[in-house]
Amino acid sequence: MPIQEIRLFGDPVLLTPAALVLDFDKELRTLVADLTETMLEAPGAGLAAPQIGVPLRVFTWNVDDVLGHLVNPVLVLGDEMQEGEEGCLSFPELSYPTPRAMRAVAAGFNMFGEPISVDGTEFLARALQHETDHLDGILFIDRMKPTERKLAMKEIRESEWFNQSSEVGRKISIKESPHGLFGRNT
Repeated sequence: MPIQEIRLFGDPVLLTPAALVLDFDKELRTLVADLTETMLEAPGAGLAAPQIGVPLRVFTWNVDDVLGHLVNPVLVLGDEMQEGEEGCLSFPELSYPTPRAMRAVAAGFNMFGEPISVDGTEFLARALQHETDHLDGILFIDRMKPTERKLAMKEIRESEWFNQSSEVGRKISIKESPHGLFGRNT
């Protein structure tokens, strides 16, 4: 399976909600394999299909040496919150405290169309939420407290990767997410 290019902050595909997967076919299995290989090579704890330019509701994760994938996930979040460092492969070398629910249950399907449910706490819960957000066009910087987000945006504008993307003709703009954040970033 080929390793794919990871889309960086500023690419419109990262802000666009992904479409439901309707066909559980060979193409989907190839996508899951590409996501897994790309995530492991990066390395990362998760990777969503929009991060490689595919606007479908699919993501992979690698938490505590356990690999998994989920198609068309739906999340149910616990009430208890956690705050911890979070990064993203679409924001190279950027890591900031980001509030998330301590527990997340993600229900969806595997690549063969069989229903599955993943119950995660702490880091797995964070990964499930982070990757599902990608499928909804929400980025982890959208979840940060306003003071942390301001610092992150300054670091992004000063980063080498951000400036290189601008220099090679990739139009990068910084704008607020149009998606409601359900009060979880305050």
